[in-house]
Amino acid sequence: MSRNTRISVEEVSKHSTDQDCWLVIDNEIWDLTEFAPQHPGGAAIILKYGGRDATEPYNEIHAPSIIRDTLNPSKHIGSVDKSTITPEWQRPPPQATKQLQRHEKPPLYSIINTFDFETIASETAPAKTWAFYSSAATDLITRDLNRSLYNRIFFRPRVMRDVSQVDTTTTILGQSVSSPFMVAPAAMVKLIHPEGEKGIATACASKGIIQCISTNSSFPLTEICSEVPDHPFFFQLYVNKDRPKSEALLQQINSLPNVKAIFVTCDAAMAGKREGDERVKADESVGVAMTDSKAKNDKKGGSYGRLMGGYIDNKLNWNDIAWLRKNTKLPLVLKGIMTAADAKLAAEYGLDGILLSNHGGRNLDTSPPAIITLLEIHKLFPEVLDQLEIFVDGGVRRGTDILKALCLGAKGVFLGRPFLFAAGYGQEGVEHLIDSTFTLPSPMPLTHNPPTPFPLSLKPHPQLKLK
Repeated sequence: MSRNTRISVEEVSKHSTDQDCWLVIDNEIWDLTEFAPQHPGGAAIILKYGGRDATEPYNEIHAPSIIRDTLNPSKHIGSVDKSTITPEWQRPPPQATKQLQRHEKPPLYSIINTFDFETIASETAPAKTWAFYSSAATDLITRDLNRSLYNRIFFRPRVMRDVSQVDTTTTILGQSVSSPFMVAPAAMVKLIHPEGEKGIATACASKGIIQCISTNSSFPLTEICSEVPDHPFFFQLYVNKDRPKSEALLQQINSLPNVKAIFVTCDAAMAGKREGDERVKADESVGVAMTDSKAKNDKKGGSYGRLMGGYIDNKLNWNDIAWLRKNTKLPLVLKGIMTAADAKLAAEYGLDGILLSNHGGRNLDTSPPAIITLLEIHKLFPEVLDQLEIFVDGGVRRGTDILKALCLGAKGVFLGRPFLFAAGYGQEGVEHLIDSTFTLPSPMPLTHNPPTPFPLSLKPHPQLKLK
């Protein structure tokens, strides 16, 4: 059928099953039969509106253009003949069962924090997507401790100070940003929404923060960067066992003017035993654009991390810093530092920064949370704080968590899972997360003194002292 074809609502109503499903959105008719099983929010919500007008629920979640950008033009059937619209056809579909209702995403205005996004993702994302994003190594001790430790760090508020003017702008590795937090590299964001990393990129550009793109992204690096060509990005590198492939990737990175730094992952010599991910069968059609890795299942299970990370070089060592410097002039940051001793080594090897990280608790359970490593650096090698830029990630869910890390000496903070879950709503979801959770209201009374982690007592770090 041609784009100009007018179709009666009687005909549209005939296409309402999982084998033949048409939806009307903004008066345009689309065949979603093949797409429904892949829908990040589940097929149920699509089937609920099969043969009907889905404009209102669609627009609550998606940008108007996303369906046209996502579907093949051949899936556009035509337009509704408005003269055939009847009150019966306009009536909302019957009330869904509780099982179907749990797959519906609430409107963004009802979401006020990272925990809301996480709950919604747990109920609406495909089972494999949720298993991949939420899982961590073995007993989840490190994953859970990453979060709970922030709750054990207390502020020491001072009062009667003028805090009417608060400025969160700063520089990260020479790049000006609106706030000292960034989107951590995360694999295969398209699993939760068709916009994938592109949606995060456009949201970050609109809010003035930086996204670190993963080697295991759903889209090629060039496609993501071209979404907002004037906005800076960082890139997270998994070094390939086949070094020429990494060298070729580095050359590509060097050619992109808006990639401003490289974060080299050093804590993933082997994939962790992520049992939650292993239990759910992998979708073998899933792949990674920059490494040509494909998902598969084997006798151990279906963990995406294990099955698709076999290319990562487990021989990577300190001597390879020279090799990296030879292949790029961009600032280099080691991602995955977990001890003060390695932080000191990173400074001695001339790294531009380090990201204190345990990979979200996904690789080696009972690895130390980043905030503990930061305190260890204070105690053992405080000079390192002035020798390179130190970043942290893991367990950050509140703006106060970011502030605590900054007070304790971090230059910036990365967040991973919160942005993945918000990306379930595409660009708008990521923007809403930033606005609702991490943007300071004005005015915002900041604390003058850094928090004191009980029972450990530290000298105040001057970074956030106000005059």
